[in-house]
This record gives sequence, C-alpha cells and structure tokens, in this order.
Amino acid sequence: MIKFTLVCDQDHEFESWFPDGAAYEEQARRGFVTCPQCNSHRIAKAPMAPAIVAREKPAALVDDKARAMREAMRALRREIEARTDDVGEAFPQVARAIHAGDEPDRAIRGQANLAEVKALVEEGVRIAPIPTLPDEAN
Repeated sequence: MIKFTLVCDQDHEFESWFPDGAAYEEQARRGFVTCPQCNSHRIAKAPMAPAIVAREKPAALVDDKARAMREAMRALRREIEARTDDVGEAFPQVARAIHAGDEPDRAIRGQANLAEVKALVEEGVRIAPIPTLPDEAN
C-alpha cells in the first residue's frame, strides 16, 4: 500500500491510500478519485518527501513469546536431526523400502518434492515435514 498526498484544482489537499502507483493512475484516469471537500475529479499528486524514520536503537523484530516459540522449534529440529539418519534425496525410495520391510525400521529424514510427498502419503507411508524457520530459508 502507498499513501499519496493529493490536491484538487481548487487547491484542497488530502491523502488517500492505493495498492500501488499504477492503481492510483488507473483510478484517477477513470474518475474514481475525487476531492472529499468539493467533489472535484481534477486531481493531481502533490509534491511529497519520502518518510524517513530515525531510531535511536534497533526495533525488536519479534516479541518474547515469538522468540521462545522460534527457539523451541530450533530445539525440536536439533533433536530430530540428532535422532534420525539423513538419507538426502533418496528419502522417497528409502521410506518406501522401510515401509515395505525391505530395509531395517529406523527413523530417517531427507528431501522430497511435493509430488513425491503426495505419492508417499497415498501409499500409506507415514511421513511428517520438519518445520523450516523463515531465517533458515534465507
């Protein structure tokens, strides 16, 4: 969303929000943007300065509750990694082999694409995703 300062042909100044600059241009072209004081359709963007916010200290990106939840998820992930064998991209094949009894029963982890996951679930192979935190995907 973007907030524009607008001015009509009668010099009335007002502000309005739009999804983006193109949305403002389209709405103004179609006559949908009107002055709230005089109802004029002759509207233009007023000169604007960028908003710069100065902070003395960094803002907290997450609160204590969210931080605790993220740490609990990291701890769970570390525990899963410590107690499972990483079979990498061979996960679908190894999971099927364990399910069929062709390989020893053990806890494994690895990678599978969406189609492979769907096929495993449809075949009755018990699997579960390991949650990835947003900062781990960056």
